Amino acid sequence: MIEETIRRIEEQLQRAGGVAPDQKDQLLGLVQELKREIQTLSRTDQEAAQSIVGFTQVSAHEATRRQPDVRLVKLSLDGLRASVERFETSHPRLVQVVNHISQMLANLGI
Repeated sequence: MIEETIRRIEEQLQRAGGVAPDQKDQLLGLVQELKREIQTLSRTDQEAAQSIVGFTQVSAHEATRRQPDVRLVKLSLDGLRASVERFETSHPRLVQVVNHISQMLANLGI
């Protein structure tokens, strides 16, 4: 399920019309990093891993819409950030990747 969701995120970013090619490449690279970090987390906490990936998908969707709704972008990104807060000590790279993705999507959607 997680692999399928990440694949959908990648497809969504590929199709995003209002995103510059260099930003797409950077986001897709971050999604690959997220995938590696999520694989590690899912060995010990499958539910949290699924939540993080789910919020990433929703955030990417909201930020790359033709006319993003600033309120929905903010809500989805807040959920994404909250989904990794408790992993700052145990999975610092995961938190760093998610924060970078969040920042890039926030910049796209606002």
